[in-house]
Amino acid sequence: MTQATVATGLSRGNRAYPEHAARAVKQALEHAGLERANSVLLFLTPEYAPNPEPALRAAARAAGCLQVIGCTGAGILTEKEWVLDSPGAAAMVFGGGISLAAPSDPRADDETLILSLCTPAGLSADWLDVPAPRIGAISGDLFGHGPFKVWSGSRVAESGHVEAVIGGAAGVIQASQGVRALTSPIEVAEVQGYDIKLLGNYPALNVLVKSLPLPVRQMERIPLHLIMGGVTFGDPMTAIREGRYRLNHIVSANLRDRSITLSHPLSRGERLFWAMRDALTAERDMRATIERARAELRREPDFALLFPCMGRGPHFYGNRDRDLDLLRARFPLLPVIGMYGNGELGPLDGANHLYQYSVILGLFRTL
Repeated sequence: MTQATVATGLSRGNRAYPEHAARAVKQALEHAGLERANSVLLFLTPEYAPNPEPALRAAARAAGCLQVIGCTGAGILTEKEWVLDSPGAAAMVFGGGISLAAPSDPRADDETLILSLCTPAGLSADWLDVPAPRIGAISGDLFGHGPFKVWSGSRVAESGHVEAVIGGAAGVIQASQGVRALTSPIEVAEVQGYDIKLLGNYPALNVLVKSLPLPVRQMERIPLHLIMGGVTFGDPMTAIREGRYRLNHIVSANLRDRSITLSHPLSRGERLFWAMRDALTAERDMRATIERARAELRREPDFALLFPCMGRGPHFYGNRDRDLDLLRARFPLLPVIGMYGNGELGPLDGANHLYQYSVILGLFRTL
């Protein structure tokens, strides 16, 4: 890294003290060899959500700057460790030629990446749907009860959303949805609202049950929380392999008419495949995602942002975050920061998209 310096710090404990935010910033400054930061990206655990302001002020004082942006998440992470079970703070400081700044006009710029964080209430189609690619996540906690907070300029944003460009750096965004395809994409032949009636010539539920692995099929109850539909974009022959699909979650399986109710409506003629969440498939997909991002960046990265769904991290992999492990193994000295959210934001098929059960990776190089 030449004229720009980036580093992280993390502090955790038994209570949500503001000192954790200050300590995380001070660690990051020490690692970066800086006395003060241009900007700070700060993530806090849910325990801070009722009153994050003291922690924001502590971080700003420690950094010597007011540009502190971030949010609360179900958990936090850096390249050193992840935290899901105790109060804590994770900070990334930006120095030298790198800083966080408000985007000039997201609706006029279709190239500059925008760091984007919001609460569930702060997410709207009008905010999400801009030409500029977004990278970020939705503030969350393990139970979905809230409160949820986002901040910029060391102040909580009442709008429920914040955004910034990373000046002095260029980046790429890749997403890992990492599901195991159970079928090839099949044309939706009959649909009524949210209910898929026919896939091809067969009832949707029949197609799903037939596609399930035998051990799953023999269960007393099918684990619908692990199964979902994938709606493809472009050439269906290559869409799954190239990640050109969005996941559509199953709400219910209807025995009476053999239909399946999904969380988002589809149109007749769209193509859908049944898929299952699977740790080994997710791990393989994350490894490929990292390599795609590295190839697109065209050189070794200087820092990374990582936004895993809280349902994709250690709770999914068995008390290990294999997504973070793979990133650390590929780039052992890379500064990484992120948080476990309630939905991930990134581009898909030329538009910004709200992902679920996925990981968004941003690799950045200094200019």
